[in-house]
Amino acid sequence: RLLSDCYSLRSAGLIRTDSGDFFIEPLEKGQQDVEERGRVHVVYRGSAVKKETSQAKEDLHKEAAHFGIGELPNAVDLVGRKLSKSERKRRHAGKEDYNIEVLLAVDDSVVRFHGKEHVQNYILTLMNIVDEIYHDESLGTNINIVLVRMIMVGYRQSIGLIERGNPSRSLEQVCRWANTQQRRDPDHAEYHDHAIFLTRQDFGPAGYAPVTGMCHPLRSCTLNHEDGFSSAFVVAHETGHVLGMEHDGQGNRCADETSMGSIMAPLVQAAFHRYHWSRCSKQELNRYIHSYDCLLDDPFERKWPKLPELPGINYSMDEQCRFDFGVGYKMCTAFRTYDPCKQLWCSHPDNQYFCKTKKGPPVDGTECAPGKWCFKGHCIWRSAHQPYGHDGSWGSWSKFGFCSRTCGGGVRSRSRQCDNPPPAYGGRDCPGSAFDYQMCNSEECPGPYEDFRAQQCVQRSNKYHQNMKHTWLPYEHPDEAHKCELSCRSKETGEVVFMNQVMHDGTRCSYSDPFSVCARGECLNVGCDKEVGSYKQEDKCGVCGGDNSHCRTVKLTLTKTPKKAGMLKIFDIPVGARHILIEEDETSPHVIAVKNQVTGHFILNEKSEDAVSKTFIEHGLEWEYTNANGKESLKTIGPLNEGIVVLVVPQEDDSKISLTYKYIIHEDLLPVITNNNVLLAELDTYEWALKNWSQCSKPCGGGVQYTKYGCRRRSDNRLVHRNFCDSSKKPKPIRKRCNANKCSQPMWVVENWTPCSRTCGKLGYQTRVVQCVQALQNGTNRTVHAKYCTEERPESRRTCNQSACQAHWRTGAWSQVGPQSNQTFTAPS
Repeated sequence: RLLSDCYSLRSAGLIRTDSGDFFIEPLEKGQQDVEERGRVHVVYRGSAVKKETSQAKEDLHKEAAHFGIGELPNAVDLVGRKLSKSERKRRHAGKEDYNIEVLLAVDDSVVRFHGKEHVQNYILTLMNIVDEIYHDESLGTNINIVLVRMIMVGYRQSIGLIERGNPSRSLEQVCRWANTQQRRDPDHAEYHDHAIFLTRQDFGPAGYAPVTGMCHPLRSCTLNHEDGFSSAFVVAHETGHVLGMEHDGQGNRCADETSMGSIMAPLVQAAFHRYHWSRCSKQELNRYIHSYDCLLDDPFERKWPKLPELPGINYSMDEQCRFDFGVGYKMCTAFRTYDPCKQLWCSHPDNQYFCKTKKGPPVDGTECAPGKWCFKGHCIWRSAHQPYGHDGSWGSWSKFGFCSRTCGGGVRSRSRQCDNPPPAYGGRDCPGSAFDYQMCNSEECPGPYEDFRAQQCVQRSNKYHQNMKHTWLPYEHPDEAHKCELSCRSKETGEVVFMNQVMHDGTRCSYSDPFSVCARGECLNVGCDKEVGSYKQEDKCGVCGGDNSHCRTVKLTLTKTPKKAGMLKIFDIPVGARHILIEEDETSPHVIAVKNQVTGHFILNEKSEDAVSKTFIEHGLEWEYTNANGKESLKTIGPLNEGIVVLVVPQEDDSKISLTYKYIIHEDLLPVITNNNVLLAELDTYEWALKNWSQCSKPCGGGVQYTKYGCRRRSDNRLVHRNFCDSSKKPKPIRKRCNANKCSQPMWVVENWTPCSRTCGKLGYQTRVVQCVQALQNGTNRTVHAKYCTEERPESRRTCNQSACQAHWRTGAWSQVGPQSNQTFTAPS
């Protein structure tokens, strides 16, 4: 298997009604059930949950009271690893650590959710957790996750890399992009072995990764859906695939470890207080790790911001709920009978009695009560030396201000102050942004189209630059960080000059993005629905959220012989055309010219101009013109705000010129199609295609399996989300028999006893896993119901360490002297 897709983390929930509390949580089922009908859930009353006895609670509190700060494990510092020398050196694998030097990329959806001010510390904390997971002793190999470089991907590139509902295509694009970011010099401090890409866009599963791709330039990468600190297990899981690990129970004999929190379980049930690597993961890693030479060099020291000892110190339960389930979610307050450190439950203010959980505790260090924090699922006392800060809180929002433009799409904003109260004594700043934005006056401006960025450059034409005036043309800076700074290009000299100002609010950030706009010098992500923060996109012909069903492709080839008397008109391209391509079929001495159909203004190659290859801005669009030895082409994404006329400028001879043009347009904007035009129909772009066979319903004794169909795009034969295909045309599944071999007799299988729960006293016990296991023909095992094992069941629990505990004195602090007494007392020595 070359790829692994993982639907790793799913939620449980609480519903509170007048008749009582009900819990809902998913059952583990096959992937067929997930895809075809949704996951099966079980619902049960809260009263059916077995309560702890008072004795058990008392013992728990006593045990927790003995935890001290000195006993807490040191936080993993993945950025502060010391180097014995300043240069890398190769060394032999085996006794030393393996270092996975990571390029961490977070796309715009992650940056926007957490905020630019906070996202770096958040993802550093997340990667520290991943590093700690790889340091678990159950792995059996010393692996360090070393962050060497961090990239925050811009909005435009983010939506280009991730294709909704298409994980394989998204992973391919992410891996290719990561390869373009690789440093050329292997000794560069930012040269990476592995790329981890985090997104909140919905590409399908929780994670996707190539199996055994480590160190390969195009396959050492993972795509991960980020939704809170539990995503650390997704990242660890997907990186495990790249290292060569398979799912536990799929192709190996470790299905028995999935319910105990194994990292490589098909449905990850690991949590911060309970996780481990299965024996199969350990074996599979040992099989491949020695072939990954890129992990053998020492990393450079990189000075990232220092993080607290425990990750939860900086993140409250309310913040972790927001990370897990989205904006507005906070810790559930509908019931107070549970220990918040055992399992984090969250609810939304719109329905406070519907609580959700990811079935795991908050991260260690999260405050659970005054002077206490969570540690390994328990609420324990902090150290006496722990400083207490005063966190800031937001004041109320101001009213929205005026719109920045009267038409064409402006921006208005409101603000708030972190003063209710302000942070003090080292407390945290307010989370989130101090500004909130809305789009306004989105209707088109009357009259001929005018480029707002170009207008701002024209206004600078009365300014001198290097002792001369210039005609300033619009220019888009290639760096995402400078998109909203006003830069203009001189028509006379071609020089690009930064005008020392940001562009007006409401100016489009990029000519390749028709909706995102600048505000206060930063680019606001705007969807085609004109909503700030939306990721909704147009289809190929401009339908917001469309499926290309109304798009038409028009193509035409014309051959003419120009006359020397003047320019020869070849054809028109109408307003609304997109993805325009005009090209010569053969080399010709003649030159293509283009002008605006409405104003008559030349866009390209007026008589006096030289026909040289260039990229330029004209009429609010970015155009790319190439002239390679007399063979020309011109293309733009569009859409055309006004129609254009394509002409030919005759040169010295009477040779013919053959031009082909192609564009996409909405069917309502189609011009009259002549007999010479070719209308390329784009209906029925998607079709149902056989994907694979389902798993056999039985591993032995005769089962059945069915064909599984996926939705395929005809243009490139790639599988896409099934919603693109007509469900009424989906073929009926084909059934066939499988695994007809006879089943073997199940037998009891036991594991080692756990360590004793007490060192002394009468409460000590130890347990072991006892399962009824059936061997299969393919060499694997499966767990079956206990009734199929005919022999007596071995015991799974026994007492231990029954000797009496040794008593010892424990002293408390001295009490204060009473207010009415002038006497003092001295304790006897």
